[in-house]
Amino acid sequence: MALIAYDHADAAAFEATRHLGDDALGTWREAITRYVTPRPGMRLLDLGCGTGSWSRAFRAWWPGTDVLAVEPSAAMRERSVVPGVLAGDAAGIPADDASIDAVWLSTVVHHIPDLPAAARELRRVLKPGAPVLIRSAFPGRHDGITLCRFWPETRAALDDNYPAVAAVEAAFAGAGFATAGLDRVAQVSAPSLAEAAAGLRREAHTLLQLISDDAYASGVDRLQAAVPAAEGPVLDVLDLLVLR
Repeated sequence: MALIAYDHADAAAFEATRHLGDDALGTWREAITRYVTPRPGMRLLDLGCGTGSWSRAFRAWWPGTDVLAVEPSAAMRERSVVPGVLAGDAAGIPADDASIDAVWLSTVVHHIPDLPAAARELRRVLKPGAPVLIRSAFPGRHDGITLCRFWPETRAALDDNYPAVAAVEAAFAGAGFATAGLDRVAQVSAPSLAEAAAGLRREAHTLLQLISDDAYASGVDRLQAAVPAAEGPVLDVLDLLVLR
């Protein structure tokens, strides 16, 4: 099961605060198209699509692309910003064999309890040579993540609960995948630190739910204290791991 329940409170917080703006989406579009060449009729699987912001972006960027949105949480599906989200997860994908041209997993790999089984299922639905694109934070690679700056306890939570790059690579290697790329991608997560603080919802972030209440409260204090002197947008750096 996932690290957090993704109940209605989580889904509401996710929808309210985790949909990225155009600037952030633009940097990810550029990163994705280094590995995927969009074309009419291409079938892209958004696995663990949450409330659908990435599926919406893919459909807007690449008209004619068939975006298959799949999400295990009923609460997330109910709040989706795109129609037609299907129930399913990495162990049971509602797609035919060799029917998918690319798979997108955004901040979801740490919720998959059996990575080798997921890799085998992805191998089943993917066409030969098609990529799996994993957007995530990984252990030991959290220096560019804002949450880890203000809530240092999240670093240990990440290291203890998220799979490392090498662990993901090993799990997928068993299903015949090899690493095609590991890119660091910077995104504008909020126009300013003040706006990030004002819109903060603990329920929207797995890492904040994994730390204690006292640690969370101390981090909120640090964040609020930093707001008056902060300038410019909030930047976060996540990884894009690509496997074929």
